[in-house]
Amino acid sequence: MEDLNQKVNNTEPKVSYTEANIRHLSDMEHVRTRPGMYIGRLGDGSQVEDGIYVLLKEVVDNSIDEFKMGVGKRIDIEIEDNLRVAVRDFGRGIPLGSLVDAVSMLNTGGKYDTKAFKKSVGLNGVGAKAVNALSSKFIARSVRDGQMREAVFERGDLISDTTSETDEENGTYIFFEPDSTLFLNYHFRHEFIETMLRNYTYLNTGLAIYYNGHRIISRNGLADLLNDNMTAQGIYPIVHIKGEDIEIAFTHSPQYGEEYYSFVNGQHTTQGGTHQSAFKEHIARTIKDFYSKNLEFQDIRNGLVAAIAINVIEPTFESQTKIKLGSLSMAPEKDSDGNPYPLSGVSVNKFVGDFVKENVDNFLHKNADVADIMLQKIQESEKERKAIAGVTKIARERAKKANLHNRKLRDCRIHLNDVKGGKKDDDNDPRFDSSIFITEGDSASGSITKSRDVNTQAVFSLRGKPLNSFGLTKKVVYENEEFNLLQAALNIEDGLDGLRYNKVIVATDADVDGMHIRLLMITFFLQFFPDLIKKGHVYILQTPLFRVRNRKKGKYVTRYCYTEEERVAAIEELGPAPEITRFKGLGEISPDEFRNFIGEDMRLEQVSLKKTDAVKELLEFYMGKNTMERQNFIINNLVVEEDIDL
Repeated sequence: MEDLNQKVNNTEPKVSYTEANIRHLSDMEHVRTRPGMYIGRLGDGSQVEDGIYVLLKEVVDNSIDEFKMGVGKRIDIEIEDNLRVAVRDFGRGIPLGSLVDAVSMLNTGGKYDTKAFKKSVGLNGVGAKAVNALSSKFIARSVRDGQMREAVFERGDLISDTTSETDEENGTYIFFEPDSTLFLNYHFRHEFIETMLRNYTYLNTGLAIYYNGHRIISRNGLADLLNDNMTAQGIYPIVHIKGEDIEIAFTHSPQYGEEYYSFVNGQHTTQGGTHQSAFKEHIARTIKDFYSKNLEFQDIRNGLVAAIAINVIEPTFESQTKIKLGSLSMAPEKDSDGNPYPLSGVSVNKFVGDFVKENVDNFLHKNADVADIMLQKIQESEKERKAIAGVTKIARERAKKANLHNRKLRDCRIHLNDVKGGKKDDDNDPRFDSSIFITEGDSASGSITKSRDVNTQAVFSLRGKPLNSFGLTKKVVYENEEFNLLQAALNIEDGLDGLRYNKVIVATDADVDGMHIRLLMITFFLQFFPDLIKKGHVYILQTPLFRVRNRKKGKYVTRYCYTEEERVAAIEELGPAPEITRFKGLGEISPDEFRNFIGEDMRLEQVSLKKTDAVKELLEFYMGKNTMERQNFIINNLVVEEDIDL
């Protein structure tokens, strides 16, 4: 009767709350119980933001800080079987008497003392401890002046602690193996790691990082970064200017949009922050003032590709993973000894603004050829913007009247650009889980809509195949209803700052038409919003090709197979004469089943973009007007397979 009353009154049974409910967790227990507070998401290594890369970054950050203090010009990194990591630097080494505390006690470290570490990125006394706690095995070894101390841990518990004499060079060695009970089925991906390590070298010229024996080094800093990452040739040579605690590099490309890379104390701030915002504002203002013309900032920045790196004393980030700078000032009032800092009270905005105004203005006065090319680019952007001004206004009104929430877009409740919705210091902020599925047809969008998480997953429904936008101007974005409404849904007309979804997922059938739609959508993004891809926001949804099931011990056992190899393995596992279903389209998958494919186990393939991809040539060949050349290519490479009798 008591249970029935609870159901009728929709009340929960009373739970006792006594002294027995009060728990104290050790530092290591707390990290293992609440890993999201320290490293964000766990993940399996398939996404660049997954926790295993944060673990690696935390260890390497400490070695980078040694280099920034003028010691240790080499870092050796070995990753065995994509599972186990060893990092050896040749810095000063952790003081031997404090080795165990430095890697196992939170809020313990040398970076609270600004005399030993200036302008460091790792200031919170957390990094190495989190790596220790979240690893099944962790080894910290420090060498100082002929003495070596080694501490071995398992899941944060100290197993052994030894000291011996050695003839090794000074420095620190860290080994860790992420705990597979937390990071399920994890593997390190080399492309993510190489990007991370290259970013370190761009910001620390003269540093050599040896990754599995391969040397990574940069001699030209941010200029190398732009050269290595730009997918279109700059219209003038990269402008590269260095100053005390600041470095900038920029050029204009023939592509649409803006592209920024920003860093603080060597840390890649992928979400920008006060320094990036200041740079965007002041470079546009400086260029406008130089020409003394009534130019619009959006025309000045169209096609701009730029990087900025600054050093800040005791920076404040908006999360433990340090992806967005929150500091308003370059330095606090005083150091640990009570002495005032030279940059105390100087705002980041003023520091960046003063540097950009003086140096960029001087450069343009001294380099009239670059100034002429830049002005021509700006005027071309202005001309195109004005030419479509009428179309743009009409398109915006049409987007509002379309009532996106009912007609094309089944929106979610939480968005990436929400001001509220999560704590700034919470790396599990649901805003970063926000995603939008771009799909074709009512049946497919209906299945996803009924299966999705309404808090973080939106659905945008295409009507048939989108237009091939290759070679067209941005006018088509406003004239074409599909593109106009999609742009409005994503909120990217004025750049990525207002992007509403962290993941833009193209979800199409796994057939020829579906592949064609994928290609058309990727072409659209590459043509008009390449930074959306470069910043890692675009994905392809992988859905199963087959469902294999059979009765075992009176119950159905089901396996979903994404490849022919998985289908064969499932048949072998489930025994003879299984029931096999071939999914021909997303609309054929029931909403109940679809939940399995867009939940925690969702398989996504990130669309990446590198300089070596030769985007212009690829698009011209596959999406251009060379019909006969492409037809001959298909004929010459056609492979005919026999139908499989299911």
